[in-house]
Amino acid sequence: MTRLLTALGVVLILHIASSSKLVCHMTNWAQYRPGAAKFTTDNIDPFLCTHVIYALATINSFNQISPIEWNDEQQFVRLSNLKNANPALKTLLSVGGTVNGVSPFISMVARPEGRTAFIRSAISYLRTHNFDGLNLAWEYPGHNGSPPQDKERFTLLVMELAKAFDDDAKDNRRTRLLLSANVAGFRQTIDRAYEVKKIALHLDFINVMTYDFHGHWEPITGHNSPLYSSSMDSGTHAHHNINSSISHWLALEAPAEKLLLGFPTYGRTYRLTSAASGLGAPANGPADAGPYTRTAGFWAFYEICDFLSSANTQWIPEQKVPYATYGSSWVGYDDKRSYSSKVEWMTANNLGGAHVWTLDMDDFGGNFCSAEHYPLINHLRMSMGFPPKPTTTPAPTTTKDPIADFCRGRPDGLYENPADKTTYFQCFHGNTYLHRCQPGLIYWDSCKCCNWP
Repeated sequence: MTRLLTALGVVLILHIASSSKLVCHMTNWAQYRPGAAKFTTDNIDPFLCTHVIYALATINSFNQISPIEWNDEQQFVRLSNLKNANPALKTLLSVGGTVNGVSPFISMVARPEGRTAFIRSAISYLRTHNFDGLNLAWEYPGHNGSPPQDKERFTLLVMELAKAFDDDAKDNRRTRLLLSANVAGFRQTIDRAYEVKKIALHLDFINVMTYDFHGHWEPITGHNSPLYSSSMDSGTHAHHNINSSISHWLALEAPAEKLLLGFPTYGRTYRLTSAASGLGAPANGPADAGPYTRTAGFWAFYEICDFLSSANTQWIPEQKVPYATYGSSWVGYDDKRSYSSKVEWMTANNLGGAHVWTLDMDDFGGNFCSAEHYPLINHLRMSMGFPPKPTTTPAPTTTKDPIADFCRGRPDGLYENPADKTTYFQCFHGNTYLHRCQPGLIYWDSCKCCNWP
C-alpha cells in the first residue's frame, strides 16, 4: 500500500500555455521495487506535471493494443481518478517495448491493414480507459533490427493516426486524442529513423530522449545527459549532448514549440579501473546495481542521494552537469543545479517544454534525499515558471476547535481522523492540516496511506 496526499478545498486548474508542457513518464515495472521505492499511480501528485505518460503497453499478434502487467487496467482507473483532483491533467498511454527482443511495431506497420487494425484498437482502448492520448515508443524505425523502409512506414503510421484522431473527434463530437512520440537523441539514429519534417507536422509533441549519451558500455567515463560537449569528446562523441541533439532536430525543421527536452531522474554508473576518477577516466563496466532499481549501469536519483552522503562530488563546468565518485564507483547524474542550466537553455531555444524519465526514479516519497517529495521534478516545475501548486491550509485556529487543536503536543507526521476515514491529519510544527483521500479510498494508519477499503 502506498501513500497518496491530496489537497482539500477548491480545485485549482492550471492554465499553462501549450508551449510550456511538463510531461512526466511513469513505468508499470516500478511497482516491483522493494520498500519505499515501490511506485504505482497512487504515488503521483496530480498537480506536479501537465501530462502523465503511462509506460508501457504493447501490441499483440492481432495488431491491437494489449496491457503487459497483470494490474495495468486497475492502474488506469487510478490514473484517471487523478483528474478528479486536477481536471487540467492529461494522461497518455505509451505503446512499444519488445516481444522476444523485437519491436511489435515492425510487423504491425508492414501492411496497411495492420496499421488500420492498430489505429482502430488504439482509439477504442484509449477511450475505454479514459486516456487523453497515445505515445509512440518505438526504438527505432529503420534501426535496431528494423528494415530501412520502416522509416517511411513510421511516417505513414503517424499520419494515419493523426487523421483518425481528427475524424474520431469530429464524428463523435468529443475532444481530440493527443499524439506524441519518444524519439532518439543521437544524430545518426535521427537521420536513419525519421522523416522529421513530415512526422513533426502531425505529432502534438515530441519527447526527445536527451539522455543515455554515455554509459558503462564505453571504456571511459562520460556523463549520461550533458548539456554541451566536453573538450575530451572526439569524432561523433562531439554530438553526444543536448545542445547538438536538439540543434539537429531544429535543423531538420522540427518546430521548436513541439520539441520537449528530456530530463532524466537517474544517472549512469561506471567501475573505475585506475586511480583516475575524472571525466574520461578508464572504466570497465558498471558499478554495482542499486539496492532498489537492481539493474547494473544506472541508479535512480534516490539511490544516488544515498551514495552522495559519502562520495566526492564534482561539477563539469563545460557540460554543466555533476558527477560523483567513491572507491571505484563513478556516477554521472543530474541535480537541481544542472536542471536549472538545462531549463535556461531550453527557454533560450524556445522549446515546447520538458519531459521527465521518470516519476518513479525521483525521490517521489521524500524518503531518501530530504523530506521533500519529488525534489528534482518540483525544482524543474519551479524553474520553468509554472504557477504554485495547490496546497493544504491549516484548519481554523481556535482553542474551541478540536480539529485545530489535534496536533498540539504531537510529533510531526500523519494521523487518522476517527470521525471521517476518507480524511486524515498531517501535523507539522504544531499546526493541523486536513487532507482528503482520492474518491473511493480511505486512510489506513498502519501504512500512513490512502488505499482501498
